[in-house]
Amino acid sequence: MHPLFEYRLKRVDSPFWAFAIHDGHQISDEVMPYMRLNETERLREEDPYTATFAELPVNQFMVSTSRFQLDINRQPEDAVYLRPEQAWGLQVWKKTLPAELLHQLYAEHAAIHQKIEAWIQHSIAHYGFFVVLDIHSYNAKRSNPDDIVDTHANPQINLGTAYNHPKWDYIAKSFSESISQHKLFDGAVDIRENIKFKGGYVAQQLTQKFGEQGCVLSIEFRKDFMDEWTGIPYPPLIKEYKQLLLYALNNLQDLFKNGAR
Repeated sequence: MHPLFEYRLKRVDSPFWAFAIHDGHQISDEVMPYMRLNETERLREEDPYTATFAELPVNQFMVSTSRFQLDINRQPEDAVYLRPEQAWGLQVWKKTLPAELLHQLYAEHAAIHQKIEAWIQHSIAHYGFFVVLDIHSYNAKRSNPDDIVDTHANPQINLGTAYNHPKWDYIAKSFSESISQHKLFDGAVDIRENIKFKGGYVAQQLTQKFGEQGCVLSIEFRKDFMDEWTGIPYPPLIKEYKQLLLYALNNLQDLFKNGAR
């Protein structure tokens, strides 16, 4: 039987990590016969191009499997979307998944979380700390493609930090200030904390277990860099966002080189 969860891992000499855990679009052969949603419907709620953002000069963890097969950023009981209320009102499956298949999916969820924890423990052991840039994106045109985005309720960048130990507040502040120093096509960057999202299950687990040793910045980009209904990307804006991430990352690295902690 093929693995039901696939990902790409790149390790470098760094305590920093870039995660793209909702970038994936793959559905396994074993699961596809049960899948009710088509590719376009799935893509709408996935986070395409976030793996491109996560291609930073740090450790990288990029998920290839679609969140509609297994969502590792949900707690175990919600990691497979069995009910519409778990999936934006969508009916994901044509028919009930076999118990054996469900069991394997839940086992994959437990296994990858064990691996993530081991990777972070390794970073702590070698560097004394860790920082995860947990990169996501979100929809702001919920009703139809012609919606006018409510920019008050939907910042360009939502920084989820709610689960971090307060000792790391200066990390979030440094990240936000680095981003705010720049402009996007002559406009100020709207980055705010914990407006739309506070961080998911991965952030909760890592901060609960290792919160004294590091933090997770859950970075949600509003899908301005693409057409959120068709998935068509806007490459110039993707490039601009990635440059913002690189600049903020460099500033964070400098903080630690200068003895922060």
